[in-house]
Amino acid sequence: MRRVVITGIGVVTPIGCGKERFWNSLEEGVSGVDRITKFDASKYDCKIAAEVKDFDPLDYGMNKKEVRRLDSFSQYGLAAAYEAIEDAQLPLKDKNPNIGVIVGAAIGGLSTIENEKEQFFLRESKGKNGASFVSAFFIPTIMPNAAAGNISMKYKLNNSSMSAASACATGLHSIIYAAKDIMLGDSDVMIAGGTEGNPTPLAVGSFMNMKALCKEYDGEPKKASRPFDRERKGFVMGEGAGMVVLESLEHALKRHARIYAELAGYGLTSDAYHITAPHPDSYEIARAMQLALDRAGISYKDVDYINAHGTSTPDNDVSETKGIKKVFKDYAYKVKISSTKSMMGHVLGGAGSVETAVCLLAMERGIVPPTINYENPDPECDLYYVPNKAEQCEVNVAMNNSFGFGGHNAVLLLKKCKE
Repeated sequence: MRRVVITGIGVVTPIGCGKERFWNSLEEGVSGVDRITKFDASKYDCKIAAEVKDFDPLDYGMNKKEVRRLDSFSQYGLAAAYEAIEDAQLPLKDKNPNIGVIVGAAIGGLSTIENEKEQFFLRESKGKNGASFVSAFFIPTIMPNAAAGNISMKYKLNNSSMSAASACATGLHSIIYAAKDIMLGDSDVMIAGGTEGNPTPLAVGSFMNMKALCKEYDGEPKKASRPFDRERKGFVMGEGAGMVVLESLEHALKRHARIYAELAGYGLTSDAYHITAPHPDSYEIARAMQLALDRAGISYKDVDYINAHGTSTPDNDVSETKGIKKVFKDYAYKVKISSTKSMMGHVLGGAGSVETAVCLLAMERGIVPPTINYENPDPECDLYYVPNKAEQCEVNVAMNNSFGFGGHNAVLLLKKCKE
């Protein structure tokens, strides 16, 4: 099988759009969590989220006509793809039969669904036929594969184009399956990642009633997301997108591309247990990590950094900690672990791919970002979570964990590339 490398990064996040602004915020421990501004949340118990700010889709190669026909999740996906392609300096032609796309979303165009539903019932309440006012672009706008389709059309990428949907593991599944396409020789290059355009009233309402969201923390929104902290009370909903350009090593070397890292291994398992809760024994979480190490032929003692799934929910953080201990044994107390969801909330379908960008930049810059808001140690979460302040560290091998609703477990192992 062919070796796969990553040559481009693109991010749209609540703590900055573009890899430099994004990284500066990570290094400084900046929180993107604040009061919800995208709708009136005054009557909601949860009034906070991590929203994308200072985003103009016209800055990323989209025109006004395109924007009108794109839900925010597709806009974010297109913007992140634009950045990744630019970052990779990927030469594109009128047709690109060797380049494909796998871009997913956990939910898709929920904001468009809510807006169209509101207009539908408004017309019905006035005695009109609500269906006649539904946009002809409604379905193409909301479908989860809209981001992948629009990226492939925008850049004339003619190889396989598809969408993954595995809840919070979507972004990482997309990258892993894109890498498989290259390993098997089906593509030379893939654009891959995940995107999400929430929060919306329905999404906040549902997660709130599920008791999954943190409503606030001592009146300070920026302290609400606190992975592994004893006082954690739930996750904070985020939005955004992360995209990477993957290439076969041969293709990247031939065009003299800058290489961030090599995809060394991956692990995919399923808890097969519960639609929202992780299995309390953490066996399949641990097995996914071990599979990634085994495929890479790398010892757990050689992992320098783990970007944890770390959602700031009571069950998830304990389960992940248990899983790391099962695999890393005593070394679990030495490896550097952090959850960047402490800063940007949970980007849901985009989380795994945004966090892949975190790992790549940590490897490039020799700095591990912190877990902010870590103030109260939890006896059940007793590993080293790089508390509150970034640390210098040579990162030759990084592990990225993503665990989704439905028991979807995905682990990606990255290493510095040696030709």
